[in-house]
Amino acid sequence: VQLQASGGGLVQAGDSLRLSCAASGRTVSRYVVGWFRQAPGKDRLFVADISWSGSTYYLDSVKGRFTISRDNGKNTVYLQMNNLKPEDTAVYYCAAKSGSTSMRAIEYDYWGQGTQVTVSS
Repeated sequence: VQLQASGGGLVQAGDSLRLSCAASGRTVSRYVVGWFRQAPGKDRLFVADISWSGSTYYLDSVKGRFTISRDNGKNTVYLQMNNLKPEDTAVYYCAAKSGSTSMRAIEYDYWGQGTQVTVSS
């Protein structure tokens, strides 16, 4: 499965963005899809994921602000990000894996190219 992440940009603190992860090649509904982020000089960090059944999991610091969802008809997974904070600044990646959900990047088999999110204070 090929993944294409988009939707990043430069926003101010408190603003919202919606990231999209468009899949091709295979139907994304059969995979766990996760969002990760990587700030300069930092490790790639789990943000959220959604299972094939629709169960969702979030990094504690984004709970209540971020929502992950999927549109199987469009073969796309979204990450709605509200009330953005400067510490959310990072390159955001979407990834997919078979099987169960996981917060570990190493367990994901397919990765998109990343989209930059910059939040100014």
